[in-house]
Amino acid sequence: MRFKLRPSDDAFYEFFSKAAANLVRGTELLNELALPGADVQSISERLVEVEHDSDAITHELYKKINTSFITPFDREDIYRLGSLLDDVMDHLEAVGSLLYLYGLTKLPSLPREVHEIVDVLDQQAKLTAAAMPRLKTMKDLSEYWVECNRLENEGDRAYRMLLVRLFSGEYDALTVLKMKEVADELEAACDAFEHVANTVETIAVKES
Repeated sequence: MRFKLRPSDDAFYEFFSKAAANLVRGTELLNELALPGADVQSISERLVEVEHDSDAITHELYKKINTSFITPFDREDIYRLGSLLDDVMDHLEAVGSLLYLYGLTKLPSLPREVHEIVDVLDQQAKLTAAAMPRLKTMKDLSEYWVECNRLENEGDRAYRMLLVRLFSGEYDALTVLKMKEVADELEAACDAFEHVANTVETIAVKES
């Protein structure tokens, strides 16, 4: 029988769950942004608000760590997980802002691969949001990080195909430069979700 030596403080798990729920809101807004006739400015502004909310959650998490004598698992891992969740949100917000500021939603249609990567991000966000509450028991988490890593590979394939399309001559040079920056942020978001999953795996192994 394994004895739990550290007390449970639900506040930490609530911070992680709130941060992950914001990621779901972020990917939902990216999906809205890509729809024909979308109010691009309004959606982009809402995405910025969600990003600010995520920043506030991260700061509160750090404050909680610094004022807690005992934490449910290693402080360094709590810092890292909180920071990585915030990194994902930063990349999602960057995608929305660039699409709006560069006027890319005015194209006849965004490349199919952009929609594919956003769909991957949406799946990763929902997986992450479902996994965060399970940190409290450290149970049933392996399927989460395995699937999140599989999705990251799927996102990488879509990213490579997006690059092929961008450099095929289908778009003018300026659009290619703008879209390449968006593509890089999309890939970074996929990678950031994988980093979150890898950190959760590390925590679970340490606590097992």
